[in-house]
Amino acid sequence: MKVLREVTEDWTVDFMPNHTYLVEGDVIIAYKPWHDDPIQHLKSGKIKLDKRRRKFKELPFVASEWGIEQPKPTSDIVEVAGSKGNVYRVNISAETCNCPGNTYRGYCKHIEMAKSMVDSQAA
Repeated sequence: MKVLREVTEDWTVDFMPNHTYLVEGDVIIAYKPWHDDPIQHLKSGKIKLDKRRRKFKELPFVASEWGIEQPKPTSDIVEVAGSKGNVYRVNISAETCNCPGNTYRGYCKHIEMAKSMVDSQAA
């Protein structure tokens, strides 16, 4: 899931109808009108976000900010997406990862990412 904050400035109307969207792929799951209003969850899940002639800034996804509960991991192994799309397995308690960086350096950014994911789910 991604959080996209609309930052379009050149609207042809007198007001700026910019919102913050929670999307999965290109489908809107929920949105915050005017960025800070209460969350509006969409029931149909079929509305696509039209990005034409609009500008967006991606924000970090924090499930609790969107009223979404994610299941806690049942083990110390967490899968984390790397910057180039690869998926790595991180053992949180052993602080190991199967990425090349951890193999050569003994530490990597995926371990911190996995820890913050687990911490955000616990909150």
